[in-house]
Amino acid sequence: MAPPKKSKKSKKDRKLRKSKSVVVPAEAKAVDLDWWDSFWHKNSSTQAGSSVSNDEEEGFKFFFRVSKKTFDYICSLVREDLVSRPPSGLIKIEGRLLSVEKQVAIAMRRLASGESQVSVGAAFGVGQSTVSQVTWRFIEALEERAKHHLKWPDLNRMEEIKSEFEASFGLPNCCGAIDGTHIIMTLPTVQTSDDWCDSEENYSMLLQGIVDHEMRFLDIVTGWPGGMTASRLLKCSGFYKLCEGGQRLNGDVRSLSGGVEIREYLVGGASYPLLPWLITTFESNGLLPSVSAFNAMHEAARSLAVRAFSQLKGTWRILSKVMWRPDKQKLPSIILVCCLLHNIIIDSRDILDPDIALSGHHDSGYGEQCCKQVDPLGRTSRDNLIKHREHGKQTATPI
Repeated sequence: MAPPKKSKKSKKDRKLRKSKSVVVPAEAKAVDLDWWDSFWHKNSSTQAGSSVSNDEEEGFKFFFRVSKKTFDYICSLVREDLVSRPPSGLIKIEGRLLSVEKQVAIAMRRLASGESQVSVGAAFGVGQSTVSQVTWRFIEALEERAKHHLKWPDLNRMEEIKSEFEASFGLPNCCGAIDGTHIIMTLPTVQTSDDWCDSEENYSMLLQGIVDHEMRFLDIVTGWPGGMTASRLLKCSGFYKLCEGGQRLNGDVRSLSGGVEIREYLVGGASYPLLPWLITTFESNGLLPSVSAFNAMHEAARSLAVRAFSQLKGTWRILSKVMWRPDKQKLPSIILVCCLLHNIIIDSRDILDPDIALSGHHDSGYGEQCCKQVDPLGRTSRDNLIKHREHGKQTATPI
């Protein structure tokens, strides 16, 4: 027997039926504003082996890595986007909408913990799909609205950075420290290739960063396969092209004691080439005391970049855990937003919790690949720094 025919609906009936599935009645548009009380009550005593404080303020920072004041600031940056273009399916069973604050909390907890979407959703009483949608909308919004927190310094700011490097490490005209790290992931078989397979046989994406004296990121490059070397990534970056074209690290040359000069430069490890604007250390065999002293001074400054990456990957644990089949087109945005959040914490004068940083090296298991490229002008610049140090106090003036 054939099934009974369905009665035909008019176009008007169908339109009303469709609208009911997406429009929330006015009386149901209550917003879930008590999310923190519910979250704290549910999760403050369930973090086995963790150091969650009984103090709510400290507990808030444990879960979301920022103070409530900084959290409110982040919400203000993305509020318009999350309100005007909310992800679908965010109406709870009882008819309450997820507040902007709860959406931001879900996304930041996902980035901070690196836990699965299922686990993060359970902590907030929402489903996996909601965590996925909310997190991606937050990333899109913050990537656009927080650009001003990661930019190359203007002239006045750069003078401050150079003064701090000189005062702390004895390196005149130094503008920052550079380093790189791997973001490890698994890939579907159809997407695997030698390009993405790195020296430790992990599939990974590279992140290169330049930091200032406060471990703030000034420039980042990501999206490139982990199979590349640090020196190749540098040369593929826009920053390299700007430097080579005289549009970066192009400030005043300094006259130093001993009758030598030094241009603006960065400090980097042995995996980078020695260039006029990128100073690396000497190889450590049979060095003169003056050269050994320079290496120690250089390494102390370069460690700022190493520590910045350890802090970044320790604070936003999604970057330090093995990502399960991420979208390689979206992963650079995730990495960028974590760097933006890192900078927002510094700019807001929140205290970076040293206990959160990775206990070991940020690229644990990866040996430093030595780059043999030496530019003659880079060698001269490095020698001039040693001469300056040997002559004691500099008499530095712009020329």
